[in-house]
Amino acid sequence: MLLLDQQGLTNIRIYCHDAIDVIEHKVADNSLAGVHLFFPDPWPKKKHHKRRIVRPSFVELLARKLKPDGYFHAATDWQNYAEHMLEILSSGVGINNASPAGDYCERPEYRPLTRFEQRGLRLGHGVWGMGFDLQERKG
Repeated sequence: MLLLDQQGLTNIRIYCHDAIDVIEHKVADNSLAGVHLFFPDPWPKKKHHKRRIVRPSFVELLARKLKPDGYFHAATDWQNYAEHMLEILSSGVGINNASPAGDYCERPEYRPLTRFEQRGLRLGHGVWGMGFDLQERKG
């Protein structure tokens, strides 16, 4: 927080709360330029998959909260979760996959390379990134 004050940044809000609740109740519709979701909990056990953040209702929420030219960028190091996210996002109404091949995208320069990710890459783990743009709204 001190660094934010020192740099005079005023457009940052920090919440220690459920991300979906915050987006739903604290963010105006059509107001976000972009949403980044980097390495969310994959909830690897099948019985816990319902707790994953990327699900159809989340995609609907994104489509509502993003500005007309908004985007969503996600990355995970769990292949199963990457496949799940790609399936859910690709079937979502209101967003388009920005990858020319319709699948995963390379890490953009703006996405930080975390120590955790660096370690995983050294160990040969994969990283899957996805980028989706908001479809043009009608009306």
